[in-house]
Amino acid sequence: MKVTIKYFGMIAETAGKSEEILDLKSGFSVQDLKDLQVQKYKIADPEAVQIAVNQDLNSNLDLKEGDEVAFLPPFAGG
Repeated sequence: MKVTIKYFGMIAETAGKSEEILDLKSGFSVQDLKDLQVQKYKIADPEAVQIAVNQDLNSNLDLKEGDEVAFLPPFAGG
């Protein structure tokens, strides 16, 4: 199944790209994908990285064909 991965902020800088399409095996979870990309790109502080699937921050999902997954850096504000 193909999913589109989008990287933002420092994560895009670390990955050296803002977007890529990955072909993953069926049943791949959001956490599986996060673990894979954190290891692949040596993302610092993976606990601070937020994941959104189809613009929804619920990361307790199994991915499906055509999903858009965003890797979001820590947010600051107030």
